[in-house]
Amino acid sequence: MIEKVVAFVTRDSAVNCELLLFKHPTAGIQLPAGTVEVGEGLETAVLRETAEETGLTAVTIHRYLGWADDPLPPEGMWVDRDTAVYAQPDPASRHWATFPRRQYVTRLAEANGFVQVAYVDNDEPRDPRYESYQITGWVPQDALTRTRRRHFYHLTYNGDTPESWTVFTDNHTFTLFWSPINDLPSLIPPQGTWLTHFL
Repeated sequence: MIEKVVAFVTRDSAVNCELLLFKHPTAGIQLPAGTVEVGEGLETAVLRETAEETGLTAVTIHRYLGWADDPLPPEGMWVDRDTAVYAQPDPASRHWATFPRRQYVTRLAEANGFVQVAYVDNDEPRDPRYESYQITGWVPQDALTRTRRRHFYHLTYNGDTPESWTVFTDNHTFTLFWSPINDLPSLIPPQGTWLTHFL
């Protein structure tokens, strides 16, 4: 199972409660969120992801809001651990690529305890119909999972920040800003639906 965390970071302003959001340079407006590393606790993960994506370290976990499993199409799977990609359903066959843990793949076939999967990278910023590259191969069945669980946390921040600021992480510059809870902008899908765990 792949576990994820989502941080609803709030602060009280003079007139309203505000939620911390960020604008990704190509993907849109988002909440701080990320993957729980192997052996990492959920609370440690949500604090780490919040610090990495927002630059804020003086946040406090107010409460755990619950969890939900991400829906998958029938052939969708997640890579549950770093794994070699083989040319045939046999570990003695040519190992020509590696899938990292948490990679989304599509199941094509099964044989001998292996699953043939495909990973397709679309050129989202320029033309999502264009496939930049594709990897197809065989991986051990026990390296895959159909479960990705999101854990939702409400965090509070009591310090001072500018109205907006930037953080460079994951090879992107995120623009952080506070938004009144009663007037939130549209979040990228499916993050808008995550608000039901908080509001």
